[in-house]
Amino acid sequence: MDYKNVIIGRSQELMLVFDLIDQVAEYDTTVLLEGESGTGKEALATRIHQFSSRKEGAFIKVNCGALPIELIESELFGYEKGSFTGAFARKIGKFEKAHGGTIFLDEIGELPADAQVKLMRVLQEKEVERIGGEGPLKVDVRVIAATNRHLERMVYEGLFRLDLFYRLNVFPIKVPPLRSRSEDIPLLVSHFLEVFSGKVGKTISSISASALQELMNYSWPGNIRQLENLIERSVLLEKGNELQRVELPVPIVAHSVNVLFENAPVKTISELERDYIYSILSKCRHRVSGPGGAAEILKLPSSTLYSKMKKLGIVRKY
Repeated sequence: MDYKNVIIGRSQELMLVFDLIDQVAEYDTTVLLEGESGTGKEALATRIHQFSSRKEGAFIKVNCGALPIELIESELFGYEKGSFTGAFARKIGKFEKAHGGTIFLDEIGELPADAQVKLMRVLQEKEVERIGGEGPLKVDVRVIAATNRHLERMVYEGLFRLDLFYRLNVFPIKVPPLRSRSEDIPLLVSHFLEVFSGKVGKTISSISASALQELMNYSWPGNIRQLENLIERSVLLEKGNELQRVELPVPIVAHSVNVLFENAPVKTISELERDYIYSILSKCRHRVSGPGGAAEILKLPSSTLYSKMKKLGIVRKY
């Protein structure tokens, strides 16, 4: 088994996450894993797939933040031979490869606007269209998405589509940072000692009490990934059979992404929808219907949009 997909811990926070996973895993419900970088979201996504009815199908991982903008569409949806310069053979996209299984969209908040539109169509219509293809292809895929960003805030700022947020936020799971489950640190350290000692041919099976206490007191801005890297380095430097110390980096005064994630104000779905419609109306110079109007951009009938505006209390001038 890939040790990176092993989930270590017995803390109450982690048990709550496991409980949510056990409730949703067997169904095809879309799951959104929210948490800081390095908290183990990929391992949790793997667990969901392994406990699902699709466990015999493919589990396709996509790091949305690592895809160059110009390649996102071809990577996700594929292309036909000759569809553009350099397309010497047909390419099957990630969604087609995941047919009958699960696709894990990591760092979903990094997708640019154009890709968000195309992803929304896939989730809504359950079909993809290769670049240069003659028509859509049906796909049967379970979607698990993950983000270390505050998607509600991104919606408010016009950086993430509200309709896509609705599609992804069916079953959200908050993944706790390592500093909130410090009782799991001894188990994680023991696991990483075993892994990395075996890799380098050493027999380091324990850690000194003082070194462990330092690890327990540290804030871990990089979470489990940071702990893993520090233990690997410490194992390489240790000359005895017990890890005597781990050289911890000087804490950063403000971990901007993590602080924003934890302290950002939470809005209701209605508030988010109202803010989103306001932002679209502003871009359309307050035009609701007709060419270039908000209804056209939102792909809604004008009557439906007017009804939403009335329900949300959007002012009469529109």
